[in-house]
Amino acid sequence: MNDRYDADDAAQGAAPYELVGYDEYGQPVYRQIPAQQTPQQAYDPYAQQGYGYDPYATGPQQPQSYDAYGTGRQQPATPSYDPYASQAPYDAYGAGAQEPAAPYDPYGQAATSGQHPRVAEQTAYIPQQAGPGGTTAPREPEAPEPPAAPGEPDGGGDQFAFVEEPDGDSEDVIDWLAFTENRTERREEARRRARSRITALVVVLALVAVGGLGYLWYAGKLPGLSSSGSKPGTATPVGAQKRDVIVVHLHNTGKSGTSTALLVDNTTTKQGTTVLLPNSLALSGDDGSTTTLAKSVDDDGASGTRDQLDTVLGTSIQGTWRLDTPYLQNLVDLVGNIDVDTDADVPDPDARKKGSAALVHRGKAQTLSGKMAVAYATYRASGESQNAQLQRFGQVMQGVLRKLSSEPAAATTTVQTLAQILDPPLTDKDLGSFLAGLADLAKGGDYRTALLPVQSDGTLSAATGDSVVKNILGGTAKSPDAGSAVRVSVQNATGVKDDTEKARVVLLNGGFTFLEGGTAAGARTTSQVLYADAADKADAAEVAKTLGLPAGSVAKGTVSSGADVSVVLGADYRPASS
Repeated sequence: MNDRYDADDAAQGAAPYELVGYDEYGQPVYRQIPAQQTPQQAYDPYAQQGYGYDPYATGPQQPQSYDAYGTGRQQPATPSYDPYASQAPYDAYGAGAQEPAAPYDPYGQAATSGQHPRVAEQTAYIPQQAGPGGTTAPREPEAPEPPAAPGEPDGGGDQFAFVEEPDGDSEDVIDWLAFTENRTERREEARRRARSRITALVVVLALVAVGGLGYLWYAGKLPGLSSSGSKPGTATPVGAQKRDVIVVHLHNTGKSGTSTALLVDNTTTKQGTTVLLPNSLALSGDDGSTTTLAKSVDDDGASGTRDQLDTVLGTSIQGTWRLDTPYLQNLVDLVGNIDVDTDADVPDPDARKKGSAALVHRGKAQTLSGKMAVAYATYRASGESQNAQLQRFGQVMQGVLRKLSSEPAAATTTVQTLAQILDPPLTDKDLGSFLAGLADLAKGGDYRTALLPVQSDGTLSAATGDSVVKNILGGTAKSPDAGSAVRVSVQNATGVKDDTEKARVVLLNGGFTFLEGGTAAGARTTSQVLYADAADKADAAEVAKTLGLPAGSVAKGTVSSGADVSVVLGADYRPASS
């Protein structure tokens, strides 16, 4: 059912109602129109002076008013209105009190003519609710809200509009909070990254420490768990260690003489060594006679000398490398010069005048070309033993290995470039691969040079057998019997200290055993060769011939203890140039 109030109610005799406002819930509020009401001008909220009602004016109003709802009807002029009159009803639109207007019919019915006088004591109420006397008043249809007057808020006086005014401070606060939050997050992220880096660093250091300890343990260098200077494979017995050995003979083509060394690669302990062999080393010939290393190289050649060295040193030599001085010069030039700590100033061997500028200067890390390396490797100063020259040869060989390629193919190419004719069974590929392995050890600091010490008669002592022959070569020393070679004692009476060494070299090369006889108190003009036993007369004559002394110098006399023949060198001794 529809209890709305409309014009049909008026036709049936019901008292008319008029809209007076809206309650706080937005519902219209009506009141009964009195029977008699003086026509009155409708309130126009938009009226201005000269066109309608001024709500704030207290003076008389103009005779005409404007219809705010666009009905086209003009209301008669009304007397002046006091907005603060106590008897005026309240307007819910907030425009002040107004006189009741004619009722509005939302269904298009004609508005009731005439105005009724206002009854001040009539109470307004909602039509749906029970009216006075318990009767329910008909509900007036809802009318659209009139537009708000200019300058006034939209809506009724009892409705509030909350307008959020922009505040610059609030934006600043939001920005500051965002900045503070971002800075805090950045700090936390920085702390997290720092902790991650520290953790990663600790892990890396721990891994490095473990790896280092593992390497030291494997290399046998861990303190408390290995002996000093131990190498990998040292637990293997010396005799069971695997070694590759090649003998190299340096032939001085400019002057007479040879220098011999053993190149040893211990593949078990990863250690390389150059063993320098003095020319006075006593060897046993094929017929059982005693000879020296220098004489064997000249007389027996590569194969015979190699076999004799195997017998004396108890080792196994795989090949012989004959290296003439021109090939050594080319080899040094091919590897790009070498650096050697030289121990002497070496003159230029091609200089015609004595006192010329030195070709090689004494000092640390001297760079030597091929020619300089040859001059240094073959140089022996006046009064020096052959061991000093051997040491220089060993320095040059180690310098070459440090500069040679560690790749077998590249090292083989270098050997082939020399265009040498090698002694069988050694081939270019075998020599190149062998030298590449030694070069790798020399570059890694696992290479050394050792001199084989021999006694005055050329034999090896027990100490020599332990220090070099056994530990480096893995063999057992087997020197020939002392009685198998003629023992010659030499005393120098020439006044030249170097003559003793020159005589020693000549005698050793001749197959004799040299014994040091010292220096005479005074110089002698003639030399003398003495023998004690008639059986030694032939040997004495052979010694004189070897030293270049006249046959008349041989005589029977007193010889030194332990010698078969004694020689006293006088001023007539002319040593052969070496």
